[in-house]
Amino acid sequence: MLIEGLLSLLSILAAASAQTPSSKRGLVYVPNEKHPNDDHFWDSATSDLTWYYNYGATPSPAFNNNTKFEFVPMLWGADSDPSFLDDVTNLIKSGTNVSYVLGFNEPDGGDNGGSNVDPTQAAQIWIREIEPLKKLGVKLGAPAVTGAPSGFTWLQNFFTACAGNCSADFIPVHWYGNFEGLASHVGQVNATYQNMTMWVTEYADANDNSLKDTQSFYNQSSQFFDRIE
Repeated sequence: MLIEGLLSLLSILAAASAQTPSSKRGLVYVPNEKHPNDDHFWDSATSDLTWYYNYGATPSPAFNNNTKFEFVPMLWGADSDPSFLDDVTNLIKSGTNVSYVLGFNEPDGGDNGGSNVDPTQAAQIWIREIEPLKKLGVKLGAPAVTGAPSGFTWLQNFFTACAGNCSADFIPVHWYGNFEGLASHVGQVNATYQNMTMWVTEYADANDNSLKDTQSFYNQSSQFFDRIE
């Protein structure tokens, strides 16, 4: 199974030296008013990142003029963008390359950025706002649930409520914990959704580690992702 590794804030550790661009390397971009100059790391000539998302349906102004850094729209929650389909369709009509979209950020959780959406409601919104993009050639990312056991239950209930009308192309994965837990969780998702591509769109060692430990976690996890096809 192919794993697309999203290297969020840890990406800066790899951006300091020249890298070969990789379709596996993406960024979850949240602008920081205190450090606006950090933006140049993500799309510099030495960066291996090729795509990004920002939890929204429209590209970030910081990267408007970069055609090599592909934007991936997201429908974050139930009420975050009632015109998601129109917004993405208009992006495509305007010439923006939209190959993928993401749907619902941690809908099984309401804390720490979770959108807390009922799976039946999410299925209804998906069928209305996300599924029609398939006809435009866009590949669809399933809801990105948390790494807790509740995530698997939520996804099962979501696909049941879809009744065959939600044709996700890939499964986004979130994990916060040590490397061993990350590898185990990826294996469990792989075993559950054997015929689907996996994108790791959020991950980090949530422990209060030193810079050395953080770098070690990044190196170990990115090498692990690169070994998996």
